[in-house]
Amino acid sequence: MLKLYGGSRSRASIVQWYLEEINVPYEYVLLDMQAGEHRQPEFLAINPFGKVPAIVEGDFKLWESGAILLYLAEKYGKMPDSLEQKAEITQWVLFANATLGVGIFVEANREREMPKLMSALNHIFEQKPFVLGEEFTVADVAVGSYLAYIPMMLQLDLSDYPAVMDYIKRITQRDPFQKAIGSR
Repeated sequence: MLKLYGGSRSRASIVQWYLEEINVPYEYVLLDMQAGEHRQPEFLAINPFGKVPAIVEGDFKLWESGAILLYLAEKYGKMPDSLEQKAEITQWVLFANATLGVGIFVEANREREMPKLMSALNHIFEQKPFVLGEEFTVADVAVGSYLAYIPMMLQLDLSDYPAVMDYIKRITQRDPFQKAIGSR
């Protein structure tokens, strides 16, 4: 069985949300980060940087939330066949971790980056219900998790971005989201 290693208030909840979405059984291993369990030799053998999330499936080990999301989507048949469509999904997963998260959650960047990011996302969500169109995909887990964290962690005013607010409401009402993140 796949093991997902995480800590409280970590990106492991993003991976957990996706596992719930695609109905893949897993064991959640909660590390006590305050006690330094992520810096013990047993976990450093999984991720030498001591960061969560990480997964172990048999002898296979993988860390970094975006890489894990893409692996799970590919392994469980949730990636399209087209190279171009796969690249588009990868683009959004990388955008979520490298641009969106940094633009929102790094306070020094927020004032400059957030209006640009939210305006563009608002325009996208005015056109379609999910990141890539009519269907919920792994890209929505990647992007949606950061957007959903805004009202949960930062309480920033998003009223200038009604389509983003609608999107956040739509994804956070999903049962898998509630099971993985909403109950925290």
